[in-house]
Amino acid sequence: MLRLALPLLCGAALLCACASGEPGKSESPSSFAKLQDAPPPLAALYKQPSKLLKGGQDGYEDALRKLRGYPVVVNAWASWCGPCRFEFPFFQRQAAKRGKEVAFLGINSGDNDGDAMRFLDEYPLPFPSYKDPDQKILGRVKAVGLPSTIFYDRKGKLGFLHQGVYADEAKLAADIERYAR
Repeated sequence: MLRLALPLLCGAALLCACASGEPGKSESPSSFAKLQDAPPPLAALYKQPSKLLKGGQDGYEDALRKLRGYPVVVNAWASWCGPCRFEFPFFQRQAAKRGKEVAFLGINSGDNDGDAMRFLDEYPLPFPSYKDPDQKILGRVKAVGLPSTIFYDRKGKLGFLHQGVYADEAKLAADIERYAR
């Protein structure tokens, strides 16, 4: 009994910590304005802040092709995901800080448009997210669960898949330094 209870208690504690912790204030859209003078492929991306884009897997892969020459960080999220809510401000701040050298994209998975847009109203992003209601994009990169973060190199090759929540912004920043080259 104890053997079964210990992993369950640890998992519940982690979920509660991730869902209830506030990692900090949500980034203001005004701090995203400086991204408009990013290099053309990145500026085009940042002209679609907090948009939910149709196109599914084909649209997503087309966007990655257009971003070749730049490393890409992709955050897979959903409005109902407590750990996603916890780490979203990390992605807001990192995109605002590094968006002139690194492309950022989102994948909204398993959500309806209304809930996703309400979430983006609360946590605006300087970049768009692709809709993935049937999880084909996530399946293609073999992501299991949310949140997940996908890192592509400048050649468009998947370099690393981080599964799960980032405990703090420093860990996300370290992965961007390590994998988004």
